[in-house]
Amino acid sequence: MVKNKQLKGVFPVLITPMHEDYSVNYEGLKENVSYYLDQKVSGLVIVGSTGEFVSLDDDEKAQIVELVSEMVKGTDTQLLVGVSDERTDKMLKYAEHAEQHGADGLLVINSYYGGPTSNEIYHQFKDVNDHVSTPVMLYNNPFTSGIDIDLETIYKIDQTLDNVTHIKESSGDIRKLRDIARNTNFNIFCGSDDLALESFLHGATGWVSVAGNIAPNSAAKMLEHVEAGDYEAAKEINKDLLPLCEFLENSGKFVQIVKKAMDLKGLNGGPSRKPRLGLTDEETAQLKAYMEKLN
Repeated sequence: MVKNKQLKGVFPVLITPMHEDYSVNYEGLKENVSYYLDQKVSGLVIVGSTGEFVSLDDDEKAQIVELVSEMVKGTDTQLLVGVSDERTDKMLKYAEHAEQHGADGLLVINSYYGGPTSNEIYHQFKDVNDHVSTPVMLYNNPFTSGIDIDLETIYKIDQTLDNVTHIKESSGDIRKLRDIARNTNFNIFCGSDDLALESFLHGATGWVSVAGNIAPNSAAKMLEHVEAGDYEAAKEINKDLLPLCEFLENSGKFVQIVKKAMDLKGLNGGPSRKPRLGLTDEETAQLKAYMEKLN
């Protein structure tokens, strides 16, 4: 079957800014979103991993969705909302709320603690698929969920679930992304920041980007150059982006890095909820050096 409504482009996956007492800084979130809207980003992701979704309570998630969806309404920027949870009933509740508030897509990762079987993973996505009409993005990330969804299950989801139209591929295996591109109708988003250029060359048309928070224009330009067939220009941008992307992927502190970067940009980051700890002085110095070359 041919998949419909396409999300595409570079989508910064936003942090949830916080005050020093770890409460959500909603006014700061408004300022951050305004900044990205001014940059004309293709899309925004909220309540995702970088947004500390596992550290937020239900009321906070709902307020974030309602606030950001109202700001994005009427713009050309699309909104992708994370709706993941260990419990399927809560996932359906989040999905329904996001859909009611105009989300353009729903980002869903499989159970990230329960060790689900392939059949259970399929039915998690089927339950969301059957509950909403908004496009669903399957999120494959074995580093956080503990499970690398096998190709057979991915193919089955593609062939049988009409609303699951996109995939965020974060396994770090470019061969897997290549096979998904060859054998499914999914609209593919890169989910491994250090493989963004390779993912675009193998057919990804989008990037759920942690680095896109820090350098939204550089990230968007790299994809534009690939789409225009100007691979040398794309490679030049990647030379400057890749060290930041590798820093994010390898540090174990991607949330804290983005929050510090937002503070350095004069925007709103703040602390992360414990047990996450902040950056060392050395890590902050590294971040500053990477940011100097990017836009």
